[in-house]
Amino acid sequence: MHYDVAMRHQQALDPSALTTIAAALHAIDAAITDCRNAGKDSETDPAVILLARHLGTVCARAADDTILRRTCIDQIAEIRRHPVLRTLAYRGVSYDEAAKRVFHAEGRAAMRRLAEALELDKRSFDIRSNKAGPAVSGEITLHGEEVWVRLSLDCMGPDTEVAFRQVRGRDDHCGDRNRWASINELLAPDRFAARLRRELRLAAPTGQPARLFA
Repeated sequence: MHYDVAMRHQQALDPSALTTIAAALHAIDAAITDCRNAGKDSETDPAVILLARHLGTVCARAADDTILRRTCIDQIAEIRRHPVLRTLAYRGVSYDEAAKRVFHAEGRAAMRRLAEALELDKRSFDIRSNKAGPAVSGEITLHGEEVWVRLSLDCMGPDTEVAFRQVRGRDDHCGDRNRWASINELLAPDRFAARLRRELRLAAPTGQPARLFA
């Protein structure tokens, strides 16, 4: 059933109460929803267009583009100095669905960087993510032909967020005994990869000569 309401048109004619970005965005979103319910095109609806232009007026009160772009660049650098995965590991993600979603996305990315540092063939490993229940962090796992690495916040406490062990193929879910590492080691993939090769006696990457030991 299609229906229309006058609210968006009234707000568009007098948007003086919409003084913040959040309020203006909410009005635009509500207007688009109204158009959808009325079977109208939000791209040409006059109220939506006027409200969008008002959002531009609200934003125009902020600093100019040069300052805003510089601030964005500075904040990107700050984020890279303090990876969000480390922050989430320290604060926890239990009962915080948004934080847990970011934790798993960043955890999978960290595992991919580790696989690259280990020079694993893309067909030789899996990266799995199990979010489990709301009270726990769940786990992100890298499972290769020789190495298994898991990131989780629910096991042994600080500085043991990462478990790793040697396995014999991707069907081996037991493997050798677990060893432990901190989230900081996972965030330094080249150094962590060297530790994995050393402690688990992994085969040399394809294309590199194996080391000879006396």
